[in-house]
This record gives sequence, structure tokens and C-alpha cells, in this order.
Amino acid sequence: MVARSGAMHVARNKRRYVARSGEQRVYESVLVRRTYREGGKVRHETLANLSALPAEAVAAIEATLKGELLVPAGQAVTITGSLPHGHVAAVHALAAKLGLPALLGPAGRQRDLALALVISRVVRPGSKLSTLAWWGDTTLGADLGVAGGSTDDIYAAMDWLAGRQDAIEAGLARRHLAPQANPSRMALFDLSSSWLEGRCCPLAARGYSRDGRKGTLQIEYGLLTDPVGRPVAIRVFEGNTGDPAAFTGIVEVVRDKFGLGKMVMVGDRGMITSARIDALNRLEDGTPRPDPYGWITALRAPAIKKLMADDGPLQLSLFDDQDLAEIASPDFPGERLVACRNPVLAAERARKREDLLAATEKLLAPIAARVRAGRLSGAAAIGVEAGKVISKYKTGKHFGLTITDGGLTVRRRQDQIDAEAALDGFYVLRTPIPASELDALAVVTAYKNLKYVERDFRSIKSDDLDLRPVFHRLEERVKAHVLICMLACYLTWHLRRAWAPLTFTDENPPPQDNPVAPASRSAAAQAKASYQRDPAGRPYRSFRGLIEHLATLTRNQVRFAGAVTDVPMLTQPTSAQREAFDLIGVPIPLMLK
Repeated sequence: MVARSGAMHVARNKRRYVARSGEQRVYESVLVRRTYREGGKVRHETLANLSALPAEAVAAIEATLKGELLVPAGQAVTITGSLPHGHVAAVHALAAKLGLPALLGPAGRQRDLALALVISRVVRPGSKLSTLAWWGDTTLGADLGVAGGSTDDIYAAMDWLAGRQDAIEAGLARRHLAPQANPSRMALFDLSSSWLEGRCCPLAARGYSRDGRKGTLQIEYGLLTDPVGRPVAIRVFEGNTGDPAAFTGIVEVVRDKFGLGKMVMVGDRGMITSARIDALNRLEDGTPRPDPYGWITALRAPAIKKLMADDGPLQLSLFDDQDLAEIASPDFPGERLVACRNPVLAAERARKREDLLAATEKLLAPIAARVRAGRLSGAAAIGVEAGKVISKYKTGKHFGLTITDGGLTVRRRQDQIDAEAALDGFYVLRTPIPASELDALAVVTAYKNLKYVERDFRSIKSDDLDLRPVFHRLEERVKAHVLICMLACYLTWHLRRAWAPLTFTDENPPPQDNPVAPASRSAAAQAKASYQRDPAGRPYRSFRGLIEHLATLTRNQVRFAGAVTDVPMLTQPTSAQREAFDLIGVPIPLMLK
């Protein structure tokens, strides 16, 4: 036989055949052929019939004949590295979309470190040392070039960021408090506190702890937001600073540093006092300001009690057919008073008070039994034991105790209880803004919007960003730490709203025709909580749970057989991960920048 040369290939031949039944059948033969020329004509020589082989074997033979290099499946691709990517990519993408990097300052090493600190606070809040180690375990460290940083680099970036605070907050104020973005010219302000570890910080002081950490050194910080709770500015004060002094400080910032006039400041009761209002709306020479600030706040319980006493303007008959009434009082000249009564809140306070009274009586009963049995005697000793119980639930004002050397009598002060119960569910708002600019319902709505600031505080302190406790010693570092948490809260605020369809967040809270009534969740939000899964069968997640799920989207360094360099590739994203990026309006990036 004459040996012939020529390229071998796999040929597939199909034949169609119609059976007697009329059914059309297709037969395919897979052959290995050599093609050559003979006398100017192309000839085909069949070398083997592969029709009986599995498709995988045929594909391998065909690839070999085409010149491809085949290697064992386990050696075809090597993953040389893999880092969590989706969570930091999503937060970084939103930060870039919101223009946060440019807001922080000019591009450079310090800005990259500051931005990394803010993103890390959203994704994985922790100490600066743990954050520094964590950067190397995600794509954030590599892409922003901060993975090799040191603690000195972090502290230098914090000092740089603290020096930029006024410019950053002024930029946020232009976005969210200026008249174009905030036609109502309204801002919300509230004060909170957190404790410190250590005793050398100049801001540390003992004061009223809103965290319930009695006896610890703490700092105070006031948060300023727009009417929907979007953080704009934050100020840190000494731990014993009162609400009125903090309010004065933030108004001076808004007026002098942000250049915003004729604002309406909304603050909680006790924060906006008459003395502070008068001082703020006067110039240094004592003359009234031409652009006085408006304000909305609430009266304290003694002032409400005074309005109800001696047939005063606040009477229960006003609320027979309504839960809101506008009244006036000579004690508040030039101001409007909007009185509200929430029956649900009244019932809850009455229930809680009765529970505390009953619990106190239950604890006092064994002491009285010991006195009767003679096991406890002496007025001083009896008073000490009874005092411990009375102070536990803070119900001492509602009990009368008669203590002798051999006796203890306990009785309720029903008149005191009834006087307190008369105030249950009542709150009175005060404002100088005329009704032509803000009606009574709008005043109540504006005041109750302080709930958004409380939501921000929960996010900053515990739910998302873990501000407390504070470990920094220097005053500027403490302020920088709080500023980082505020900027992280700004990102979290936008992420929570964008990712509402994937989480338990209420996407469309029902509008309230009556702002005095308790807020309610929409039917869709209640269905989320009941069924736990969306129509596609995917589980709803908490905000933190969604961040953790995004972390499973990794960036892998892939090396193919025969190659000498790695190729970065993302894992196949889940449908929830794709939607998370779609909801913030960005594609899934391979690199952060």
C-alpha cells in the first residue's frame, strides 16, 4: 500500500432515512479521515470510525487533531489566589457614585486611606489595628493600595480627615440642606453619647449616659441631618455637655460655616430652651437678627402639667373627637402650641407603670414579712433595705413608706399616680413658625421625623457601624473616629434604601394621614417578615446578612496550563448579588479602580 500524507480530521456525515411509518430518522457517522490530492483531485481516506465512542472521547480526539494541547482536568486551571470582593466592591461603587472620594479631598495616599477606613466601617467595623490586618484579606487593600499600610499611616490619614471635616460637611450641606435640595429649610438635630476606654482623653467626662453605662467616662456627639435623616454633620462635645449647649454649637456651624440662613431646626425636648433661642437670634450687640432661625421642639412634663392646671388651655375635653389641638398660652408669647394625645401610647405607659408598681410591691413584701417576724428591726436598717427596692425601678415617688424600729408600712400615693397618669399619651410641641408656612399636622410630622436621627444613632452605635466604645486618646483622633462613623452612616443610609427589595426593610411605608397615630408597616413588609422569601424563592436578608452574602463573590487569580501569568476572574455571581449591584445602578466591577 502506498503511504499517503495529509492532514487528519474528524468528519461528521449525516444521512436521513424515512421509515415505512413516515417517521424521518437521522443517522450520523463520525469518521477520522485524511485528506490528500491525487491527480489534481481532493481525495478522502477513512482511517477510523468513531461513531461508537462517547461524545467526550470524540471531542478529545478532534481537539488533538486540531493541534490543541490536552492536559488532565485537574491541571488545566490553577487558582493561585482568591479574595472576597463583592461587599467592598458594592460599597466602593456607591461611594464613587455619590462623589464621596472627591468630597473627602484631593486624590492621593491620604484620601485612599481615609476612604478605605470609611468603607471598612460599613463592611466590617472593628478597631483600627484589626482593620489594617483585614485590608490584606480583601480586594479593598490591593485595589486602593492600602494593604501594606502601617498604624502610623492610618493615624496620619485620620488627622488629615479631621482637618477636612468642615469642608466635607459644607459639601454635604450644599447637597442636602441648601434651599434647592431642601425647600422646607428644615434640619433635624439630636444628641447622644458613648463611653470611652481609658482616662486620658481631654473630651472624656462623666455625664448622663444614654447607653446606660453609669460611672464611665464618655463623650457626647450631636448629629445633624436633613428632613429624611440623611447625615450631614456631626460634632463631638465633652461628656458632660448639656443638650442646650450642644444645640447652640450646631446652630453656629449651620449659620456661620455652612452659610445657611432662615433654617428651621427640629430638636428634642429640653434641647431648645427659651434662653438659647433668644441668644441665638440676637447679634453680638443684643439687637435681633434680621434672619432669625425657626425651630420646633416639645415641652417638658412640668410645663404640660402647668397648661392643664386650673382650667388652663390644655383640657381633656379638647380630645373627645380628635387627637390634636392647637392652643395658646401667655407663658409662650408669639409661639404656637400643638397639643397631641396618643391613646395607644397612653395605654402602654399606664400598663408599664402598673407593672413597675406591682414589681416594687412584690420586692417590698419579703422585707415587710421579715420586719413582722422580728428578723429585721431598727428604723435605719429597715430603711436601707426598703431604699434598695424603691430605687431599683425608680418608683419611690409613687409610694409612701412609714418606717419605725419595729414596723414597715407601704402604701401607694394614689394622688401622685393619678397626677402622672393624667399626662399619659400627651405631648405638646412649640414653634414660632406661622400656620401659613407650617400647619399643625406638618409641625407634628416634622417633630416625629426625629425618629430618623434615632435610627441613624442606632446604625452608628450598634446595628451597623459599632462606634462604641472609643479607644482613642487624642482629641482629634476621637473626632476623626466619629467623623468616619458619620460618613459610613451616610453610605449605609443610601445602601439601606437601595437594597430594600432584598432585605426586610419596608420599601414603601404607607403615608400617614394622621401623624399623631402610631406608624405602621406596609402589607408588603409584613409579608416579607411572614414568608421570609421573595417570589423567586430567595431568602430575604438583613442588611448585615446581605453584606456577608456579597462577600462570597470573590475575585480569583486564575492561571491556565502553559501560561506564566495569572488572569483575574470573578466567580459567577448569584442572582441576589447581581440584583444588589443593579439596585445601586452599577455593573459588577472586576477592579475597584
